[in-house]
Amino acid sequence: MTNNTIQSYKDLRVWQKSMDLVIAVYALMGNYPKSELYVLAVHTRKTAISIPSNIAEGKMRGTRKDYRHFLLTAFASGAELETQLLIAKRLSWSKNLNFSEVDQLLDEVMRMLNVLIAKLV
Repeated sequence: MTNNTIQSYKDLRVWQKSMDLVIAVYALMGNYPKSELYVLAVHTRKTAISIPSNIAEGKMRGTRKDYRHFLLTAFASGAELETQLLIAKRLSWSKNLNFSEVDQLLDEVMRMLNVLIAKLV
């Protein structure tokens, strides 16, 4: 960044954190049983990927209205991701998995999105 201005979506801390979230989700999914690789793990990965993707797309659309719309979509994807993680946590095979990093990053991203969305009203 130059002079603390946003030159690109890549300069947004929320985009950077959401990228960290995707990596953490992928790491966690590596511990899912093979039986879940084509069901819950696939949906969870896609949902995680949609968060930074929507932030980037909204930022590049060029209008405040479009930006806010895509941030709301990213926020909704965050809720979807949280739901998928809650489902996984209820399944017996997940009892020994550590969800803490993913939970912390998701919480942080959701808070950041919430603040950014509120500023764009």
